Amino acid sequence: MSEASPSDSSPREPKAELQVSFASFMVSLGRTALEHLGDVPETEGRTDLDLARQTIDLLAILQEKTKGNLDAEETRLLESMLYELRMRYVKRAGASKA
Repeated sequence: MSEASPSDSSPREPKAELQVSFASFMVSLGRTALEHLGDVPETEGRTDLDLARQTIDLLAILQEKTKGNLDAEETRLLESMLYELRMRYVKRAGASKA
């Protein structure tokens, strides 16, 4: 019977691209909002505007609660993401009423 090498039994180190950061958390929420808006290939045509709005509102709460605590890049990311998601939401909501 062969012995397992030490690397086989030790916990795996997370890959650099899988590191959790505030920016990756925001991007994850943004992706979720896009999915609810039907703006990703996997969900194209299927929308849930209530869930999209809830996710956008969560990002807005994060923006409010973290004001002054984010670095410049995180601030720009959150501002631009919220702007884009809000514009997409308005477009979808308007289309669903027509």
